[in-house]
Amino acid sequence: MNHELLMLRSLLVASLVVCGLILGNMLAYTGNPVQLAAVGTTAHAAINGCGVPPDGIVCPRIAS
Repeated sequence: MNHELLMLRSLLVASLVVCGLILGNMLAYTGNPVQLAAVGTTAHAAINGCGVPPDGIVCPRIAS
């Protein structure tokens, strides 16, 4: 019984330490945020050469 309680307590302490480290990193992060999308929609259209027209029909890709 004592062995099981020791294992459960150590698991609880380990999980609290991991959660505390993750929370501390989220609160103290000072780096640059990750940019997942382009700043403007025209930047993506200029790269592909295929923009979305006002009617919403996207031009198909040409297979090479």
